[in-house]
Amino acid sequence: MKLSQFRFDLPLNLIAQNPTKRREDSRMMVVHRKTGNIENKHFKDILEYFDDKDVFVVNNTKVFPARMYGRKEKTGARIEVFLLRELNKPNRLWDVIVDPARKIRVGNKLYFGENDELVAEVIDNTTSRGRTIRFLWDNDDESFKKMLEFLGETPLPKYIKRKPDEEDRERYQTVYAKHEGAVAAPTAGLHFSQELIKRCEIKGIRFAEVTLHTGLGTFRPIEVEDLSKHKMDAEYYKIDEEACRIVNKAKETGHRICSIGTTTMRAMETSFTAQKLLKPSEGWTNIFIHPPYQFNVADSLVTNLHLPKTSLLIMVCAFAGYDLAMEAYKKAIKDKYRFFSYGDAMIVL
Repeated sequence: MKLSQFRFDLPLNLIAQNPTKRREDSRMMVVHRKTGNIENKHFKDILEYFDDKDVFVVNNTKVFPARMYGRKEKTGARIEVFLLRELNKPNRLWDVIVDPARKIRVGNKLYFGENDELVAEVIDNTTSRGRTIRFLWDNDDESFKKMLEFLGETPLPKYIKRKPDEEDRERYQTVYAKHEGAVAAPTAGLHFSQELIKRCEIKGIRFAEVTLHTGLGTFRPIEVEDLSKHKMDAEYYKIDEEACRIVNKAKETGHRICSIGTTTMRAMETSFTAQKLLKPSEGWTNIFIHPPYQFNVADSLVTNLHLPKTSLLIMVCAFAGYDLAMEAYKKAIKDKYRFFSYGDAMIVL
């Protein structure tokens, strides 16, 4: 399939700028693959579609405050530094994206905070906007982490046209977030409140947790028309024995496995056995799922409504079927669903 097949006109006013008042109050479009039926519901209605011993697989990654603003030495020019990942803990080396990139050269020093609380030195170019920087910090790891949290802000995507506030620290994070390392929230999980999880558990639905640290690669624009030539950035994932035990027991006894989010799906599709059971593993995945694709572990998917020509939309089309997915998106626009990270949900059954 070609990239141009995943283009559609999205009115900008449908990109959600704020979350709903309560997490489970967001709307949910229900897409039935067998019948082609599409229903309008609310996220709290998800309980209607699952039974005792079915499993929701969630991504327990935690977003860190990855966006920082600094000043360049001598000129004082304001620079945005987006932390992607820590490369070397003892040396405080980080892989970052800088903006505006043309002003930032190897050897430059960057100062952060009103009183220059933190200083970094640019030590390498990685891509056109990418740099490796070393933070000059002599104290312990814990105080360094606290300083990054103090100076960093919640990395809301650029399509959200406002400054992050205190509420975003909580809402741009799933209620089950545990392992820090993501620069973007696994947004399908944002619709779960503690109360809704409790109601699921009372019904007998089990939760299994995997980890995939969402990087910017998930959102990087696809620049090739031939999808088979697109390379995803690698993202760290981990699937432990406990998650496999919960998922595989359900599969072997004929119960449903629902992937909460595309990142969860990518982790599971990176690590399965010949019998299509989940297997424990840890490492880096750059799997890019596009039609046609045979899914191996989950039989349903919860996801948000994505932007045109993104790897996320393309995966949804691989799972739901291209024609049905695009029809659902047409309906979502007509019915004024809210799109993107703080938007509404879709479940494909």
